Amino acid sequence: MTELLPLATYCFVMSSTPGPNNVMLTASGANFGYRGSLPHVLGISVGGAVQTFVACLGLGALFTAYPVLHGVLRVTGALYLLVLAWKLTGGVAMKGAEVPRPLSFAQGALFQAVNPKSWVKAVTLASVFMPAGMGVASGALLVSVIGLGITFPCISAWALFGVAIRRLLTDPRRQRLFNGMMAAALAVLALLFLR
Repeated sequence: MTELLPLATYCFVMSSTPGPNNVMLTASGANFGYRGSLPHVLGISVGGAVQTFVACLGLGALFTAYPVLHGVLRVTGALYLLVLAWKLTGGVAMKGAEVPRPLSFAQGALFQAVNPKSWVKAVTLASVFMPAGMGVASGALLVSVIGLGITFPCISAWALFGVAIRRLLTDPRRQRLFNGMMAAALAVLALLFLR
């Protein structure tokens, strides 16, 4: 149990601190409520667990062996965040009565593949927190399940924060301002990825 406490603490810190997932979930909670954001929350949680499992099985070694992959990942992640920021500001022309929708389970899960913060978490879990004395697959499964169990409530809190401020955004001007601020936060994160 004492070996799992640092793992759980690391997962908590990485899942609770601001990053692309949490900024998007705050905006989603404010715009679509928790129920509308739940597929996105589940997608991030499951996608991160699968990413951690794969990294623990050895994919993380690729990033160590080929540092250029970090650069590709940073650029791809930054571009995707800029697209999301553009959509959040309403920059994409909508056809007819099309209403913006929250990200789906699949979109939330697949975003983890280009989210540098998620890769840092997964590779660190694989390289630092794999339990000694366990087989690779069982250790990877344990680390992934612990990460999943901690990630879900942490990121849910961000979506619920969005829900909590939702009533302040009933005025369309305030909602546009809020979406603009969330889009700006995503754009800043994108620029930080490129540093």
